[in-house]
Amino acid sequence: MSVSHHKPAAGKFRLTYEDLCEYPEDGKRHEIIDGVHERNPSPVPYHQALSRHIPFQLYSAIELTGFGQVIDAPIDVQFTDHDVVVPDIIVVLKGNEIITDSRIKGAPDLVIEILSPPTSKRDEGVKKALYETHGVPEYWVVDPKKSEVRSFVLEGDTYGAAECCTESVLFAGVPDVEVDLTQVW
Repeated sequence: MSVSHHKPAAGKFRLTYEDLCEYPEDGKRHEIIDGVHERNPSPVPYHQALSRHIPFQLYSAIELTGFGQVIDAPIDVQFTDHDVVVPDIIVVLKGNEIITDSRIKGAPDLVIEILSPPTSKRDEGVKKALYETHGVPEYWVVDPKKSEVRSFVLEGDTYGAAECCTESVLFAGVPDVEVDLTQVW
């Protein structure tokens, strides 16, 4: 279950990336959205299987061909001092200079979240809005229960309608990069 530890009132103290770094290693994912701390339990085994299968295909098509890097959780993605998330999978294309020694600072080219009961509302709500606001060009929501990926692509400043994919999903950031979903489920 997602647990919020700090709900700042308007104009009150908001947590920062530095505060997040002070949390002890406890096997859980810690994030800060608009200065509010969120903690989630470790993912279940099926979630982790999907989290291996998708990056494997992306790695072959993107990293091995020199288009960029595929990074899986846990890694902090910092948009602002008060917005730090840990997506399941990210892609950073060559030329997008946002990878630092300690974290990703800025918008990855692709963010992928794999839904699980404790995080699904946040992944499809506040985190989707956060990715859109900070200009993440493409966002995939992987729904293990439906064996489906919903792909959102920025059209100007907002995400267009979701493309629902069950057989394969194309990554708009690199021509001909496709994840064969029949090899994922």
